[in-house]
Amino acid sequence: MIYLDNSASTFVKPKEVIKAVTESLIHYTANPGRSGHNASISTALKIEEARENLSNYFNNGSSNRIIFTQNCTEALNLAILGSAKQGGHVICTENEHNSVLRPLEYLRKMQIIDYSIVFQKDPKGISLDDIKEKVQQNTYMIICNHISNVNGSIAQIKEIGKFCKLNDIIFLVDGAQSGGHVEIDMKENSIDYLTIAGHKGFFAPQSIGTLIMNERHSPNPIKFGGTGTNSLELFQPDIYPERLESGTISTPLILGLDAGLNFVINNFKEITNKIDDLTTYLNFELNKLDIDCYTHPENGFGVIAFNIENVDSSEIANILNEKYGICVRGGYHCAPMKHKALGTLDKGTVRASISYFNTFSEIQKLIYAVKHIKLDLKKGFIK
Repeated sequence: MIYLDNSASTFVKPKEVIKAVTESLIHYTANPGRSGHNASISTALKIEEARENLSNYFNNGSSNRIIFTQNCTEALNLAILGSAKQGGHVICTENEHNSVLRPLEYLRKMQIIDYSIVFQKDPKGISLDDIKEKVQQNTYMIICNHISNVNGSIAQIKEIGKFCKLNDIIFLVDGAQSGGHVEIDMKENSIDYLTIAGHKGFFAPQSIGTLIMNERHSPNPIKFGGTGTNSLELFQPDIYPERLESGTISTPLILGLDAGLNFVINNFKEITNKIDDLTTYLNFELNKLDIDCYTHPENGFGVIAFNIENVDSSEIANILNEKYGICVRGGYHCAPMKHKALGTLDKGTVRASISYFNTFSEIQKLIYAVKHIKLDLKKGFIK
């Protein structure tokens, strides 16, 4: 099997991540922050170490502002729903995932906010000029997908962040696809909220996400319950991270994320260089085959979107899976506005997404398969 669906979830996990999860299930199974005994305290200290590492890596200013969530979707919902302002206006981009678009649409349907969607003029990604066109007097938040999970488009977050800071607008960056692939300094890029999907670029297990906040803004909780603090009170505590982390957090997944983060830090240059090389090579070879390729040649972040003639992308993905043993994703990748912008609402796109653990040989086999699918189409073997 050749696995090229790493934008959905990385398949190969580093041995360091597997070891961390296994050790957590042996040594750190007590509930962190819920008891005063040694087992609970030792687990809580490991969780705090993970918060510190994330805080230092993303430079958000405080480990208390690292909020662990079930996934990046929950982190985005927390930032969006928890920051909603009656009568306010939000800007998002064509690259947004449904985990942004659906909460925004819900808020609009409830007549709480209105929102605008920005479409990019530059094929490489969203620019500040694109954003500025949609700013209104009541705009309080700009949401920007950093790297598109459909075709790898990258947003100019530094320029957009500076604009947001100067105009006192909350800047929320969806780093689901960029985390682990691009270094993100929250202070340098004036990011207020950053969301991360641990199971992608940080090679963590599934079901661990993070909302990383600076100290300028704080969302209200969207879920309520036990936090291990002020247990006699019926209101949610004001201190962080407890205010936004109701219920038991997942120690094995958090420690897996921490191990994945350390793996990325220790191997960052090698990881990014390899993914860039494989992405660039695949893009170049696919374009030689006279197919529709939607990833800009300069976007070497491991995401290639393409179509073969007018065949539905899901059918091509099925052929690659069943005949060639290659796992890619066909369809719409939970990003309908991106497909509207690409003109692929009728068939979606085939997405091949590359990990550090993929090889040059695997990419060559995908190119070989695409060539032969084209030949089969020409001969009428595929209709």
